[in-house]
Amino acid sequence: MPKQDVLFILTVDTEEEWQWDNEFPQGHCSVKNVERLPEFQRFCESLGIRPTYFVDYAVANDQYGSAILKEFAEKNVAEIGAHLHPWCNPPYFGKTSEAESHVINLPYEQVEQKLDSLTSIIVNNIGVKPLSFRSGRWGVNAKTLKMLASRGYTVDSSVYPFYQNDFFSCLGAPETPYWPSFEDALSIGAQRSLMEIPITAGFNVKNFSVANAIHNTLSKAPFTWFKSIGLLWHTGLLKKLYLSPELTGDKDMLSLAHTFMSRNSPVIHMYLHSSTLLDGVTGLMNVENAFSVICERIANVVNALRKVYNVRFCTISEAKLLLSNQPLQSGPLTSKQD
Repeated sequence: MPKQDVLFILTVDTEEEWQWDNEFPQGHCSVKNVERLPEFQRFCESLGIRPTYFVDYAVANDQYGSAILKEFAEKNVAEIGAHLHPWCNPPYFGKTSEAESHVINLPYEQVEQKLDSLTSIIVNNIGVKPLSFRSGRWGVNAKTLKMLASRGYTVDSSVYPFYQNDFFSCLGAPETPYWPSFEDALSIGAQRSLMEIPITAGFNVKNFSVANAIHNTLSKAPFTWFKSIGLLWHTGLLKKLYLSPELTGDKDMLSLAHTFMSRNSPVIHMYLHSSTLLDGVTGLMNVENAFSVICERIANVVNALRKVYNVRFCTISEAKLLLSNQPLQSGPLTSKQD
């Protein structure tokens, strides 16, 4: 029996490091983590992975960081995309609040100016015109998608499936690649200039709709009083999972990947932040030797997937081109199974 085909995408939010529970840094951002990128890139190449680095202004503006990424681009071993962190991306409009740290909450004119500034510095310092984009701290709206398309971007990856907080929501969005509407970013549209490729997120059970309904219900009082979500997690009955080696162990990532494949997903999309390649600089992954832990988890997942599926590694824009050739007119790029 032939193996099931799947595209494997690894995206890296390539950015400054700071403690995430502190104020958002604006000037003189530290980007020491980029010193680990050459080693990380060699690791990726050893597995056959072609990563996509979503680069923010602080890294593109750094002489060492931009030189490293320029070398990756010239060797064609990785893709350089754009990553907009409002707080460190000029022009500045005052101190960044929690709400304003999400691009989706900024006035259109501010996003426009910041995006053009980011695109320009990537072109000037790294030497490539980025085709892919991810918003800082997730979330996107239709106006931003339309803006991206007008500037030649062809793929967005700002949708964080099954997630919402007080400042944005991605609930209801397809969890597989889709052509988003320029009227509603979380809905399927008719345009064909820009594709949305969300990261892989879901549950350890196949019926995502039921799992999400249960999870959302149990996340509210009075069920939170009994720690119902934690009980389901520890018993393995229901786990909400994200395909990130920063957040999830290799066994749970594999469980999620297998669930997606059982739903005929064309893509497995893993992500991480470059800042977590350094120990203890963000507060996200408080383990010793995080670089080795991350690489080990990625390798375990990739090697296990290769045994079961026909894995093809590609950058996110390469995936967009491959998926565009599928005979789809109006829906997600695969049938959405509930």
